[in-house]
Amino acid sequence: MSRWVQHTIGRRGWRPQNQAAVLLGLALILALVFAGVYLSQVASYAATNREISALIEDRDRLEFSNEQLRVEIASLKTIPRLLERAQQLGFRYADPAEVQYMVIDGYNPNRDETVVELDHTIAQAVPQYEETFGGWLQQQIDSLSRQFDSFGR
Repeated sequence: MSRWVQHTIGRRGWRPQNQAAVLLGLALILALVFAGVYLSQVASYAATNREISALIEDRDRLEFSNEQLRVEIASLKTIPRLLERAQQLGFRYADPAEVQYMVIDGYNPNRDETVVELDHTIAQAVPQYEETFGGWLQQQIDSLSRQFDSFGR
């Protein structure tokens, strides 16, 4: 060390007042570092909040425009609008004399049941479901034990 540093340390020494001043200086430096980190975190938090606010505004604007488009689509699908468009395409109302009805043998429009009955030959070909939870569990255990047996080979 240089001579003047030794002279300074030798004369003053590390007295309690000097130690307190050094500790106070270190505490101040640490406080400044932590304050800087805190401020940077707060700044990034504020920037993120601004981005989120902008995205929420965009979402709201898009939802509003979607609702406007739904209203426009609904207005285009009204009956008077569809009738007008059909007339523009060349369609017209049918006179009762122009309507032709088809008769289908065996069709009853007033029937109560709409389920078709299965043919007995088809019903016999369908296998019966007899699996239980215990059987399924035994299959899983057997499969697991086969996997462990194959690891040992």
